[in-house]
Amino acid sequence: MLKRKKIAIIGGGKMGGIIAQGLVSRKIISGKNITVTDIDADRLNFIHSEMGLRVSGANQETVKDAGIVILAVKPQNMAQTLQEIAGVVDKTKLVISIAAGITTGFVQGFLAKGVRIIRVMPNTPALAGAGATAVARGINATAADVKLARVVFDAVGITIEVDEKLMDAVTGLSGSGPAYCFLMIEALADAGVQMGLPREMSLRLAAQTMLGSALLCLQGDKHPAQLKDMVTSPAGTTAAGLKVLEEGKIRATLISAVEAATKRSRELGGGK
Repeated sequence: MLKRKKIAIIGGGKMGGIIAQGLVSRKIISGKNITVTDIDADRLNFIHSEMGLRVSGANQETVKDAGIVILAVKPQNMAQTLQEIAGVVDKTKLVISIAAGITTGFVQGFLAKGVRIIRVMPNTPALAGAGATAVARGINATAADVKLARVVFDAVGITIEVDEKLMDAVTGLSGSGPAYCFLMIEALADAGVQMGLPREMSLRLAAQTMLGSALLCLQGDKHPAQLKDMVTSPAGTTAAGLKVLEEGKIRATLISAVEAATKRSRELGGGK
């Protein structure tokens, strides 16, 4: 679907670079058909030299030549970016925004009537090709546009389509979720060291344990509670550990973390 498309990625930060790299490495599109823009010359030099992609400091020129425009700028910079490119965005282009909290309606407010807009929320595991991306269509976007957006982000993981009203919750869960997982991996590794394991060994065991557990959830047909019960023998070591976690209210704490991140996403988008 993308072989003959030209893509402009506005914002060459971490996620913009990950998307570009995933598309090229998975042979979804040729690197010569992707142009990345950024205000940081050093970042552009890195993207060009290390990833072999075309780069530019001119947003308008880059967008004008593209069929798909991916807005990978920070939420607080979105309005300025949209004002800059509005004159060269028409109905022939598909606009994809990955900015947390920014609605398709907000983007539409700066662009010509009828422009097709898709809002997505990817996450950083896309760097390892294991991202989780939610896709929501704007009022003018078609099913074909959603399919195209999913092809782009399937290059760096998995995608799901959701109603836009759920995107803040997605941000709080899978958008911010990797940080929660990293914190748990770090804590588990620290615990292993405290119990006598070498640091590197402990970290590898903790990370692989998290990865393997996630794969069992994704690839099997059992609920996480069933998988937990499979590991937990009566009066055994796991039961003792789970008792401590429940006493520490880990379940309530994680739920509160997602709630707080969801609320912040709404605030970034101007909601309450």
